Amino acid sequence: MNGLSWIDWTVMLGTLFTIVVYGVWKTRGSKNIEGYLLGGKESNWWTIGLSVMATQASAITFLSTPGQAYMEGMGFVQFYFGLPLAMIVISTVFIPLYYKLKVYTAYEFLESRFDNKTRMLTASLFLLQRGLAAGITIYAPAIILSQILSIELNYTIFFIGGLVIIYTVSGGTKAVSQTHKQQMAVIFLGMFIAAGFLISYLTDTMSFSEGIQVAGIMDKMEVIDWNFDPGSRYNIWSGILGGFFLQLSYFGTDQSQVQRYLSGSSVKESRLGLMFNGMLKIPMQFFILFVGILLFLFYQFVMPPLHFNAENVENVKQSEYALQYEALEEKQEIVFDAKKDLILQFNQNPENEELKSAIQAYHVEEQTLMKESKTLILKANPDATTEDDDYIFITFVTNFLPIGLIGLLLAVIFSAAMSSTSAELNALASTTTVDIYKRNIKKDGDEKHYLIRSKLFTFMFGVLAIIFAVMADLFDNLIEAVNILGSLFYGTILGVFLVAFFFKKVKGHAVFIAALLSQAIIIVLYTMNRYEVIDLAYLWYNLIAPGLVIGFAVLIETIRKK
Repeated sequence: MNGLSWIDWTVMLGTLFTIVVYGVWKTRGSKNIEGYLLGGKESNWWTIGLSVMATQASAITFLSTPGQAYMEGMGFVQFYFGLPLAMIVISTVFIPLYYKLKVYTAYEFLESRFDNKTRMLTASLFLLQRGLAAGITIYAPAIILSQILSIELNYTIFFIGGLVIIYTVSGGTKAVSQTHKQQMAVIFLGMFIAAGFLISYLTDTMSFSEGIQVAGIMDKMEVIDWNFDPGSRYNIWSGILGGFFLQLSYFGTDQSQVQRYLSGSSVKESRLGLMFNGMLKIPMQFFILFVGILLFLFYQFVMPPLHFNAENVENVKQSEYALQYEALEEKQEIVFDAKKDLILQFNQNPENEELKSAIQAYHVEEQTLMKESKTLILKANPDATTEDDDYIFITFVTNFLPIGLIGLLLAVIFSAAMSSTSAELNALASTTTVDIYKRNIKKDGDEKHYLIRSKLFTFMFGVLAIIFAVMADLFDNLIEAVNILGSLFYGTILGVFLVAFFFKKVKGHAVFIAALLSQAIIIVLYTMNRYEVIDLAYLWYNLIAPGLVIGFAVLIETIRKK
C-alpha cells in the first residue's frame, strides 16, 4: 500500500489502539447521567485545557494549516487574535453562570432566561452545525489518507468513525477528556519531530535566518495585515473583531467546548483550563503554520510536485492531456533550477535587489504553472477537486520521513480526527438527551434510562457522522470549510446569549424572532458572497449576526411593549 512498511503500520495502529483501550479502561462503569455527560465533575485545569485544545485541533488543523501557510503564508494566525480576550469574557461571565445554574448544556440556561422555544432553536442550530462538522472532521483525514495509503475511502472513514464510537459510547465525557491528553501528547511529539527534520534538511543548504529571509521575499512571512478590507479573509481587524466573536460563540455557547469545562471540579479549575488554552493556542497555531513555511523552504531545494494530489496527476497523465501536463512539468523543472540558483546567490548577497526581483518573478511563474496544471486536471476530469493544499504536508511525511516516523505522523492525523470527533459526538448526544429528549419527550425517566439514551444518541450521531462523511465532497480547504460552517451559525447563537446576559428587559418571543431573522440574513449574505454579488469575508458574519440579533430583539421588544 504505497510502500508503507510494516513498522509504520505497527506504530500507527499500536498508538491508536493504545489510546482507545486506555480510554475504555480508564472510564469504565459510568452509573448516572452526570458521570457520563460531565465526567462526574472531576477534571483538573490542565485536563480541561488540553481537552479544549484537542477538541478544536482536529485532523484538519494538521493537514490543512501547513498547506495553507505553504500557499498563502503566515497570515492565517490572525484568525486567532481575538481568542485570549474571548477566554477572559467567558471566564468572567459564562462559567460562573453555568456553574450557578448547575446545567448540563449551555442551552438549558436559555429556557430559564427566555423560554423553551428559544432553547430549542439554539440547540437545533448547534445540532445542525456541529452534526455537519462532525462528518467533515472524519472525512477530511479519511479522503487524504485513503489516497496516500491506496486504501478505499470508505474503509478509512469507517476506521476513524468506528474507533471514536467505541470509546465515546463506552466512557462519555470522561473518556473524551482522558484520551485527549494522550492524543495531544502524540500530536505535539509528531509535529515537533516533523519540524526538526525540516530544519535539519534546510540547514544543510542555508542558515535558519537565511531561510526566513527567502520566505519573506516570496511574501510568506507577513504575519499581520493592517489593511482594513472587508473582502480580505485574514487581517488584524477581521481577526480581532470577527475572530473574537467567533471564539466567544464557539467556546462560550458550543456544547462541544462548554462540556469540556463544565466537567471541571470547580469554577477555578474551569477558568484556569480556559486561560491555559487562551495562552497556548496562538503559539500552537503559529508553530503549525511555521511548519508550512519550513515545508515551503524545503521545496525550494527539493523539486516539489507540480500538483500535490497524486490521484489527480495520475488521472491527467492517463488522459489525452498527458503530453501537455508533462510539458508543464518540464517548464517547472527549468524554473525550479533557475530559482534555486538565484536563492543560493541571494544568500551570499542578501542586499541585491535585482536578485530579489528575479526570485519573485520565478515564484510567480511557478504559481502560474500550478494554475495551468489545475486547468488540465479539470479538462481531464471536470468533476475533479483541484485544490491540493491539504495534501502538501502528508506528501512530505510519506515521501521524506524515515520509517517508523511516518507511522507516528499518520497516528497524529488519526488521533486529531478522533479527538475532535469524540468531543463533537459527546456534545451532540448531551444536547439531544438534555435539551430535546429529557425536556420535551420523556420528562420522568430515571438515571439509568437517560444514561442508556445518552449512549444510544452518541452511537446514533457517530453513525450519522460516518454516513455524512461517506456522502461528503472535498472543499477547497478543509480548515476553512469548518470555520465557514461555524461562522454561518455561531453568530446567531452568540447573539441570543448576549441578549440573555446583558439585555434583561428583552423577553423570549422577541429574541426568538430576532434569531430567525438574523440567521436568514446571514444565509442570504453567504449566498450573495458565493455568487460574487458582494465581497465579504466569512469572519465578519460572526460580528454581523450578534449585532442583528441584539438590534432586532431590542426593536421587537420595544414595539411589543408600545
